[in-house]
Amino acid sequence: MLIGLLSAIIAGALVGMQNIFNSKVNEKAGSWATTTLVLGLGSLASFFIGLFFEGREIFNLANMQGWYWFSGFLGIGVITGIVQAIRFLGPTFAISIVLTSQLGFAVLWDSLGWMGLEKVPFTEKQLLGVLIILAGVIVFKWSEGRGEKEAAVPVNQRKKAEIL
Repeated sequence: MLIGLLSAIIAGALVGMQNIFNSKVNEKAGSWATTTLVLGLGSLASFFIGLFFEGREIFNLANMQGWYWFSGFLGIGVITGIVQAIRFLGPTFAISIVLTSQLGFAVLWDSLGWMGLEKVPFTEKQLLGVLIILAGVIVFKWSEGRGEKEAAVPVNQRKKAEIL
């Protein structure tokens, strides 16, 4: 369990760091170039690291179901969606919504047993947990004190708008 907790914490830190890098690349190159760089460089790195640790076993995909191959396409939506969310909402608010959405959909997929997951009964405690996190996101957003007009301007253009 400790290894799982540490892995989750490290992954969270890396996702947060990656989102900062992605938003900076997006400012200079745009969403599609950012997505291409992230997924392209990630593919190359995964390939070489996989070869190093697994050798030829990295290519042992015989028992994999065909529809699993499409998971890479989901990465396009993930990267593009997060980059755009950060652009319009700022990193902290955007990621808090992404994480809340991830948790909500994970509970849904677990409770329905979709995509080969073991079906986990939906409980009131799970609903309460998701609602508490959602309430935290709402309280966080209200505490920022931003006006609606300002929130409609992309984060990377707010400084330009303030100067004018």
